[in-house]
Amino acid sequence: MSADCSSYYNADNELMAAFSCPKPDSDAGAVFCCGFNDIKYCCDDPNSFFPYEYGYMWWLSVGALVGLSIAAVVLLAFIITVCVLCYLFISTKPHNRLDNGLPLHTPGKGPDQRVAECTNPLSLSSSD
Repeated sequence: MSADCSSYYNADNELMAAFSCPKPDSDAGAVFCCGFNDIKYCCDDPNSFFPYEYGYMWWLSVGALVGLSIAAVVLLAFIITVCVLCYLFISTKPHNRLDNGLPLHTPGKGPDQRVAECTNPLSLSSSD
């Protein structure tokens, strides 16, 4: 049994010639053409996707775990900081009076507000 791999352009945009599997200098059990559009190779498993050892994928996984761990620690530190600041803000406010920023007295009744009295000019002119 043998398979033919068609020609293709590799990642450096070089044309790679077509070849038949198994190659004379490779494993006799590698009778399938495997790979992608930019890299093709002979393999013994038709479901094989990568021509490399799986060790490099392990390093990618470790890198991703380290990156995610650092991001999680930064997020946790941010959440803790926000919670502490909110607690300090609430605990340092005076609890004895309600302050919503608006005056709670009626207009004209406060000591600093005076109601302008409006007089009728007709009532003052003829009093007899």
